Amino acid sequence: MANMHSTARPRTNAARICTIVGFVFAVLALLLNPLIFGVIGLVLGIVGAVLGDKPLGWYAAAANVAAIVISLLIINAFVNN
Repeated sequence: MANMHSTARPRTNAARICTIVGFVFAVLALLLNPLIFGVIGLVLGIVGAVLGDKPLGWYAAAANVAAIVISLLIINAFVNN
């Protein structure tokens, strides 16, 4: 039983880099263009989570979804005001 392999992937440097860049794109989505930067950041967060950076990758993906929604609500408020 001691030689059983885990199904979880080990975290790599590429996973951490994708996650960090995903958080950067979440900020850019909030400030600049929510659709372009938000979707790219969402993909990077998911890729980071799949590559092994489990909690932070999913947090980056969720941060991008939140940034898209908040930014679109702010844009809608300015347009309809």
